[in-house]
Amino acid sequence: MTTSGGESVRLAVDAMSGDNGIEAVVAAAALCVQNHDDVQLTLVGDRTALQGALGKHGLADSDRVSIQHASEVVTMDELPSKALRGKKDSSMRVAINLVRDGKADAAVSAGNTGALMGIARFVLKTLPGIDRPAIVSALPARQGHTYLLDLGANAACTPEQLFQFGVMGSVLARLVDGTQRPRVALLNIGEEEIKGVESIHRAQELLQASRLHYVGYVEANDLFGDAADVVVSDGFVGNVALKSAEGVAGFIKDMMQATFHEHWWGRVAGAVAWPVLKRLGARIDPRRYNGASLLGLRGVVIKSHGGADSVAFAHAMDVAIVESQQRLPARIGEDIARELGTDAAVGTA
Repeated sequence: MTTSGGESVRLAVDAMSGDNGIEAVVAAAALCVQNHDDVQLTLVGDRTALQGALGKHGLADSDRVSIQHASEVVTMDELPSKALRGKKDSSMRVAINLVRDGKADAAVSAGNTGALMGIARFVLKTLPGIDRPAIVSALPARQGHTYLLDLGANAACTPEQLFQFGVMGSVLARLVDGTQRPRVALLNIGEEEIKGVESIHRAQELLQASRLHYVGYVEANDLFGDAADVVVSDGFVGNVALKSAEGVAGFIKDMMQATFHEHWWGRVAGAVAWPVLKRLGARIDPRRYNGASLLGLRGVVIKSHGGADSVAFAHAMDVAIVESQQRLPARIGEDIARELGTDAAVGTA
């Protein structure tokens, strides 16, 4: 499988990140190399540990996988300020530095979200016209998926920032999914014009006056339908919506398993329904949606879920590959400049 028409994509991977550590990351690297012909990986972390893991997965002699030593690790509970100021040789920081220095096209990490955002924003800077980066991810929906942003980077947002999120999400959906005119909506407590707070009303005015295909307000129960391709909210509301959805999915899964195992006839029914349940499980498998983008930076940075296994982490790497191929940061900068009516040059890492 060729990924980039002959032009190699270079990924810097924080190999010390996540709950499953080096083993999951190196296994994901093996999957990535197997699935993509034109990808070069730089695994960042402890050289000795990485050399041992690469040997286990048959990558010790690969000319497509290299190691960049880093002597420090950002822990999952570490304060972002401490990680930024006190761990300049962490695997997370070194991976992002490689993007800044033009030695990698994207960085992927399953580490501390706050630290990753803080370090990435400090090292790479935001694009012209973007006040703050936003975290975006795809959610399974009736007709494919819906992009939701922000997912927690910015607890409170101005109307202008919500508008910027709408532009970024629209560019993402257009380039990654090929949707010519992505439908952009605002997450609100109702679809009526009078519902919501003043900042939402003002953001709607900005979106209505833009070139975006703005379709109005949507409620949380529309996230998994076909109401919009991109849904915009502040980080507080977006994170609550995401975590609520994850909790409900886990609850339904547990209840179904308990019901099927409660009586003998439940086990029989479960066996009969197993092929359908298996297809459904594959369609909504959260590993397929792993890999949240930190949009608005002058470089591609992807956040993997901390508990990701090798399959999920490999999917986060796939997201980084696609966004690098599409030159996503530069294209976002172009659209923001067009919307704001500026001629500012777009600089990316």
